[in-house]
Amino acid sequence: MDRRTAVRAMLASGPAILVAGAGGSFAAEAKPVPRIAYHLADLEKAGFVLGNLRNHVDGMGGPDGVKLAVVVHGPALRAFRADGGNEDFKARFSRLVQEGVAFHACRHTMDGMKLGLPDLLPGFAVAEKGGVVLLAELQGEGWLYLRP
Repeated sequence: MDRRTAVRAMLASGPAILVAGAGGSFAAEAKPVPRIAYHLADLEKAGFVLGNLRNHVDGMGGPDGVKLAVVVHGPALRAFRADGGNEDFKARFSRLVQEGVAFHACRHTMDGMKLGLPDLLPGFAVAEKGGVVLLAELQGEGWLYLRP
């Protein structure tokens, strides 16, 4: 094979070599952490949703494997009053907050129930524009939506 033929062969295979080499770097890149927004409005589902959240965190390999937000409005907010609920519920909630699960209380529901942030379990933020607005905003930012 003469030199021209060898150079042509190398140039022809060059892109294939580059693509094959690039494949390894793509595989080494970290996958983005999934972001999921839970919608909780039903009081009777509050304990169930805490269980879902626990299973979600554990199923993703721990708190670093997933980013979770919970938007609570309507009757469900009663379950998160600081002066009510049982100790097991409060402990499960606290652990999720410590692991980075973000809980948001609807401003409109809080106003309707005459609740302030101190009336809720520690760890809540206020969805100032309302729970459904926050859910729509999160979805617009690419968060997945779940309503158990």
